[in-house]
Amino acid sequence: VLTRIGRFGPMVQIGEQDDEEKPVFASLMPNQNIATITLEEALELFKIPFDLQEVEGKTVTVGVGRFGPYVKWGETFISLAKGEDPLSVDQERAEEIIREKKIADAPVATFKGEPVTKGTGRFGPFIKYQSLFINVPKKYDFNNLSQSDINELIEAKLEKEANRYIRQWEDEKISIENGRWGPFIKFGKKMFKIPKTKSDEKYTAEQLADVSLEEVKKWITAQDKDAFKTKAKKAPAKKAPAKKTTTVKKAAPKKK
Repeated sequence: VLTRIGRFGPMVQIGEQDDEEKPVFASLMPNQNIATITLEEALELFKIPFDLQEVEGKTVTVGVGRFGPYVKWGETFISLAKGEDPLSVDQERAEEIIREKKIADAPVATFKGEPVTKGTGRFGPFIKYQSLFINVPKKYDFNNLSQSDINELIEAKLEKEANRYIRQWEDEKISIENGRWGPFIKFGKKMFKIPKTKSDEKYTAEQLADVSLEEVKKWITAQDKDAFKTKAKKAPAKKAPAKKTTTVKKAAPKKK
């Protein structure tokens, strides 16, 4: 049994790469250290993930992922509170966590008959309407948003989205959009410049609204000749050697 630093942080490993049976791995908890973890503590980690009884017909699993311990309910991942041991999560606690998640995700209002929910993400507080995530500026009281506040936020976002696209081909993942420095082409996640007209002038929004897909593809290809080529699948990457390994020792018995 070894501890080492893996791709996603410190981990425990049972077995070696050269063994007939493939080695198995388990991530350490945030409060554990590869230098001080005991054998008993290391072996406990291999009990994760584990399943509990279904809740409302959906499977319930407790595990540890890249972003820490979680409860998975159906397709929903719910992070555990900081410092909470996933091995201590039983059926009762899992159901409590799921109830809290349902309350947090419950609609706080409606807009044109559609539910509006709110939450806090990587970039701060937001409300969600249909597929739109709308950041809530500090001038609003996030904990006490009124219907008027929500209407204002959504209407401003919808207006911004309506003015975003000059032309769009969703199936091709190509669009001509308004940007801070003028119109540009977006293909997938890449952005491309719009060339000038034959008379060496900038295209107007009206002209761009009539541009054909074939013409836009020519503009993209002129800047990236391989833009529309099918990419070959990458060969599986070779496993990087372990950065650090430590043999896990059995904890010494406590002196009486």
